[in-house]
Amino acid sequence: MDVSIPKSKMTVITGVSGSGKTSLAFDTIFAEGQARYLESLSTYARSFLGRMDKAPVDAIDGLSPAIAINQKSTGSNPRSTVATTTEIYDYLRLLYARIGKAHCPKTGKPLIGYIFKQCCCLLY
Repeated sequence: MDVSIPKSKMTVITGVSGSGKTSLAFDTIFAEGQARYLESLSTYARSFLGRMDKAPVDAIDGLSPAIAINQKSTGSNPRSTVATTTEIYDYLRLLYARIGKAHCPKTGKPLIGYIFKQCCCLLY
């Protein structure tokens, strides 16, 4: 089977029951993406992880790191998002807080932060 999946797009795998959707998504695409991500870690970091089997494929090209969202819903909170379901919400918050740039919602201009001493110099 040859499959082309576009990058940076939402992709849905559909088919009749028993057609191999889960095997393709989890056992092949996700397993290979996770294996490639783990290969990028240091030997020390990998020593804490279990050995992973490679996906049974001839070749996979251009695969980005992947996350998998379990098919079974753990709760039925209407406020859940992909980030809260996958438990990456707190990491994203931290990432945007550290490297994000705040902008004025009206003008779009970047906001500038000042420490106390700078504020005093501006006022006096």
